[in-house]
Amino acid sequence: MKFFKRLLGICETAPPNDPHAWTVSNGIVSINLARMPELNTPGSAVRLEGKDPAHRLLVFHGDDGQHHAVSNRCTHMGRRIDPIAGSKIIQCCSVSKSTFTYDGKPVGGAAKKPLQTYPVDREGDTLTITLSNDG
Repeated sequence: MKFFKRLLGICETAPPNDPHAWTVSNGIVSINLARMPELNTPGSAVRLEGKDPAHRLLVFHGDDGQHHAVSNRCTHMGRRIDPIAGSKIIQCCSVSKSTFTYDGKPVGGAAKKPLQTYPVDREGDTLTITLSNDG
């Protein structure tokens, strides 16, 4: 990531191309993977924002072959998070480069608190993310 993007906190992960490929209802996020091919490849990710819930989510297809969901707000300065392709690490988009494991634990940079993680289940072409632990 280029220095000025980091300085401004601009992340590499984009919102989904099809804004109707996901819904939120009663604390459950449902993603139609047939309409969101951005999550088909390990190392890929989307950021979900602008619908209820009001907070931001990073959903990514990890290099471990599983889908993961975390709060897309670094615990250090609130910047967005990006996956680092070819690793099992996600990283803040700021100059501090706080890094976290897939389960949200900080492993480098300025962040000392873990990211909020959410359980992800896959059934066929549907990912279900449970937000109920978010309060």
